[in-house]
Amino acid sequence: MCVTAVESRPAGLLGTTQSPAHRPFGARVMAFVALTKPRIIELLLITTVPVMFLAQQGVPDLKLVLLTCVGGYLSAGGANALNMYIDRDIDALMDRTSQRPLVTGMVSPRECLVFGVSLAVVSTLLFGLTVNWLSAWLSLGALLFYVVVYTMILKRRTSQNIVWGGIAGCMPVLIGWSAVTNSMAWAPVILFLVIFFWTPPHYWPLSMKVKEDYARVGVPMLPVIAGNKAVAQQIVAYSWVMVLVSLLLTPLGYTGWFYTAVALVAGGWWLWEAHALLHRAKAGVTGGKLKEMRLFHWSITYVSLLFVAVAVDPFLR
Repeated sequence: MCVTAVESRPAGLLGTTQSPAHRPFGARVMAFVALTKPRIIELLLITTVPVMFLAQQGVPDLKLVLLTCVGGYLSAGGANALNMYIDRDIDALMDRTSQRPLVTGMVSPRECLVFGVSLAVVSTLLFGLTVNWLSAWLSLGALLFYVVVYTMILKRRTSQNIVWGGIAGCMPVLIGWSAVTNSMAWAPVILFLVIFFWTPPHYWPLSMKVKEDYARVGVPMLPVIAGNKAVAQQIVAYSWVMVLVSLLLTPLGYTGWFYTAVALVAGGWWLWEAHALLHRAKAGVTGGKLKEMRLFHWSITYVSLLFVAVAVDPFLR
């Protein structure tokens, strides 16, 4: 499914930089921070640091953890800034993105582009020179995948955009492991797959909530082109695979009873919420009573609990 990029822009917003008098220094600093999407990066770091504990089977070198977190923040921040640069036309037309720095004019498109590219370069060099080059290439690969494959190619063309575009968000687990070991193993691959199957059922409930926004700008998120029942069925299918994959770490010898217990309880609750959403969708429930955001909020709690268990488990074996 091909979608033509939206070019319509609100007058006086997109492409119009505010005068210096209307761009105080403090607000400008906060605008550049906003370009990095800090709340999204929090989730990426939640999946990075615990894997370092698993790779070390204990407490990793704290300086290495700090450098990995800083490099990860800069890399993801650069990717997010470049995402905003590319999507500035549709961001101006969507309610949930109407206050982003490029839309309000607090940051100009040129400034955003230079900022994003600079963060990409600095983060790659930081990883390569202070951590290792395997982590550097993984980080750069994640950035390029998010910007080029997801934002430029998939997002406006297919309802499977978030499925395959989510690969970029899976990379931090590989980076965390490689930062400690300078190698790969099955454990980070399994956790990579957990995040891969977690991403669609995490994001589709939010897309259900704001599907009118996406429909207005021609972005074919699954809830835009499919009914609630079909979307909920996909959510349930991905959720079952995610939970089953999360349980593979223990039989392969990477984790013990604590991680297994958390994965079972948290995964069981996730499946309960996913099936409840499907039940409401099948019953034709719409609007606020659909309660799709319950699963979205729980998805953040789930991934946090699971990866905390990844970090704690080595100390209880």
